[in-house]
Amino acid sequence: MSQVIIYTNLNGNVSVCTPTGEISIEEVKEKDTPPESIIINSSELPTENDFFDAWELNNGVVTVSLPKAKELTKKRLRAEREPFLLAQDVAFQRALENGADTTAIVAEKQRLRDITSLADTAETLEELKSLTIE
Repeated sequence: MSQVIIYTNLNGNVSVCTPTGEISIEEVKEKDTPPESIIINSSELPTENDFFDAWELNNGVVTVSLPKAKELTKKRLRAEREPFLLAQDVAFQRALENGADTTAIVAEKQRLRDITSLADTAETLEELKSLTIE
């Protein structure tokens, strides 16, 4: 069973240090990590790497913070929706130039803006992972 060194870094995220084996894990901990770092079995880490930046270390246990995972999901959705919003902006401008109805375009732009609010209602990491723009 492999061991790793974990600690909360200055950004408030969990850092995981996996020694190469050239020196003992205790020496790596002493030399390269903060004093509050701890050594655990790697099997004790969450298997959910999609939300690695949502990991939290409390009392020697690493868990995935649902509130942090929701914020990460919102950030992902914002990045994913950007090209769709730009395309709708072009379609809107063309519709205005042609005197066409813009109702559907306006509705789609609003749907895209509202997509991040779906993360607020999610209750599991699986629900967050399943959220998409389309």
